[in-house]
Amino acid sequence: MMHLNIPTWLTLFRVLLIPLFALVFYLPCTWSPMVCSIIFLCAALTDWFDGFLARLWRQTTQFGAFLDPVADKIMIAVALVLIIDYYHSWWVTLPAATMISREIIISSLREWMAVLNKYNSIAVSWVGKMKTMMQMVSLIGLLWHPERVVEYIAFSLLYIAAILTFWSMLQYLKTAKNHLNSL
Repeated sequence: MMHLNIPTWLTLFRVLLIPLFALVFYLPCTWSPMVCSIIFLCAALTDWFDGFLARLWRQTTQFGAFLDPVADKIMIAVALVLIIDYYHSWWVTLPAATMISREIIISSLREWMAVLNKYNSIAVSWVGKMKTMMQMVSLIGLLWHPERVVEYIAFSLLYIAAILTFWSMLQYLKTAKNHLNSL
């Protein structure tokens, strides 16, 4: 039987917030961009709190270890798709597509490394953590888009996140290179 603890409930709550912020994004109301970004911010905060509490209270579980990165990737991918739709421009689509592609590549790499019993050799780096933080902050600004200066800052952070995305992918591939060469 699966034991659900507070950190796991926070992760499940984040999963439930994903369709909610997507729905609010499309509401034809003047307040929807702000509320959408607030919901996304709440989801982003649960990402930090669930891991922090799981380690602090020693309540890490296999289910939580599985669900947390899945929730993060879905949350980020949905937000990226929403801003692609809103801005409808190549200069938003290009970094967003890079980020989504990286997540697919690295998830596949992790799965393959697990088959080889080498999963622990590709741990999350500080670059990956910084990338995630930059993505989330930029997405809050781009989902909200209250004024041009916020959008320009958010666009800058989106491109920084795209660079970090590419950098972290190269780090993962470099770490896995010896295993990839043995195919």
